[in-house]
Amino acid sequence: MAKRKVRASAAKAKYLKPLPAKGWAIIAGVILFIGALIWWSDKKDVNKWEFIAKFGIKLPLRYAIHGIDVSHHNAKINWDKLKKTRSENIGIDFVYIKATEGATHLDRQFKRNWTEAKRVGMRRGAYHFYNPRVMSDRQVRNFIGQVRMEPGDLPPVLDLETHANKPDDIIIKGVKNWLEQIEAHYGVKPIIYVNEYFYKKYIAGNFDEYPLWLAGYSRTHLDDLASDAHVLFWQHSEKGWADGIRGFVDYNVFLHEPEDWQNLAN
Repeated sequence: MAKRKVRASAAKAKYLKPLPAKGWAIIAGVILFIGALIWWSDKKDVNKWEFIAKFGIKLPLRYAIHGIDVSHHNAKINWDKLKKTRSENIGIDFVYIKATEGATHLDRQFKRNWTEAKRVGMRRGAYHFYNPRVMSDRQVRNFIGQVRMEPGDLPPVLDLETHANKPDDIIIKGVKNWLEQIEAHYGVKPIIYVNEYFYKKYIAGNFDEYPLWLAGYSRTHLDDLASDAHVLFWQHSEKGWADGIRGFVDYNVFLHEPEDWQNLAN
């Protein structure tokens, strides 16, 4: 047994040859290449994306203010748990709540969500889902009839994400009417929520004076999409988690400084 071990060791040593200089050069080159890729990736990641296990998604940690939007699709929310949702120094700083849709629809969770958000001290805002098939005047009355804004509430939002096979000019005219009447009633400029396609099709060049909330899940930044527009919010994910909410929830980020956040109120 011992004799065979010696022979095996000798055979092994016979075939272990030093790595030639060319081999070491190749290994060094690979290491340098990987290091350069990591450096370049970090340099390009200006928004400082980081996976946060508590929320189940990556968040752009370049920005300080994070929030969600909810509707009856999120069922009955435990607002006390939601308010306490945190991971180190990151929490949910605001919530936009669906209020109305079209001329007559009231989100069945709106009244509860609106009241509960105030009770737990979470900064809130309300949004209206715009239906191009319905007269915009009636949609204005629906929203105003349901949403009583208070000091500190976020500006109202028009959610435009369906064209309902209506001509572009009809949609643009109706949106303009809704925005102008809502601004006159509440005394604050409403925000327009759209995805990239709707932004280019209906908003750019027609409503440049209005602040925007843009949805873009596959993007790492919005700089090339709306560099000249006044974009306040970015909805970057629809697959986040939050304590107190069953299932997925949309995540958003405020794209400006915390000082600007304090001034964004009715």
